[in-house]
Amino acid sequence: MRQSEGMNMSLDDKPDNTAKPHDRLAEALASDMAAVDALIAERMASENAPRIPEVTAHLVGAGGKRLRPMLTVAAARLCGYEGNLHHNLAAAVEFIHTATLLHDDVVDESKQRRGRPTANLLWDNKSSVLVGDYLFARSFQLMTDTDNLRVLSILSNASAVITEGEVLQLSAAEDLNTTEDTYYKVVRGKTAALFSAATEAGAVLAGAPEDQIAALHDYGESLGIAFQVVDDLLDYLSDAKTMGKNVGDDFRERKLTLPLIKALTKADADARAFWTRTIDKGDQRDGDLEHAMELLHATGALEETRAAALEWADRGRERLKVLPESELRQMLDDLADYVVARLR
Repeated sequence: MRQSEGMNMSLDDKPDNTAKPHDRLAEALASDMAAVDALIAERMASENAPRIPEVTAHLVGAGGKRLRPMLTVAAARLCGYEGNLHHNLAAAVEFIHTATLLHDDVVDESKQRRGRPTANLLWDNKSSVLVGDYLFARSFQLMTDTDNLRVLSILSNASAVITEGEVLQLSAAEDLNTTEDTYYKVVRGKTAALFSAATEAGAVLAGAPEDQIAALHDYGESLGIAFQVVDDLLDYLSDAKTMGKNVGDDFRERKLTLPLIKALTKADADARAFWTRTIDKGDQRDGDLEHAMELLHATGALEETRAAALEWADRGRERLKVLPESELRQMLDDLADYVVARLR
């Protein structure tokens, strides 16, 4: 498929293959993403409520990789789109993502995001919730600018599914009977739904064939699931500098993520009693995190979670084969591998 002029890349001007896949993708889509960033700055402004751009800028400018809007741009370009309405979709995707982060930090009572104090800590919960609502409203304005009802349906449905995932997580939290099936329902809602909507909407806007639209939806979903599984695993394996949050936060917040769910399936009576005290009852003491780590290692839960993340990334890469070969497709393939690269 012919490569669009909207990409800052040609066969004679290849990106640096030694750079990280995300950085290569950002380089290839530089002009598009500059337009998206300009649109984000324009639409997050508010003459009547200056706190809105203050709160939004704190999170939007915190060094996030803009991965989700970049996926929208990449999907549209990969399918031959040559207009500029994909900028509106990409900005809408970023606003939805930012709004959910603002709301999540209030619900989770978080104090750190991307290595910085959260908005609810710097301002207050009311400001975070209301600014999140404002961004959701702005995202729908950006969607309608495309005058594409199917695109509007995809992204509005994703917004609803994200909220469903968050509510399901609330009901599943601290419940030692939570299954892997429930975990994946949560992940598909709170994380993968926006990844898949981002890629699917870009393909739909481009007028791509249905098999390519389905493939990009599935790629986005698999990438999002792999992304979340990796994040949940690294919560037990990484450090605050890498993660932008404290190691073991999920344990302290009593979240039933995949490593813990897997460990529970193999817990003996003593381990079950430990998990009941620390997660179910919330009675956590000095040394409990270290003991939790010992149990996660001993049961093989961490290694099994790692294998699951790798499998989801491979599923995403396999679905890309439906699309014509191109450097941009290869970048998306590499991106799926990069998401799990720290686990290999």
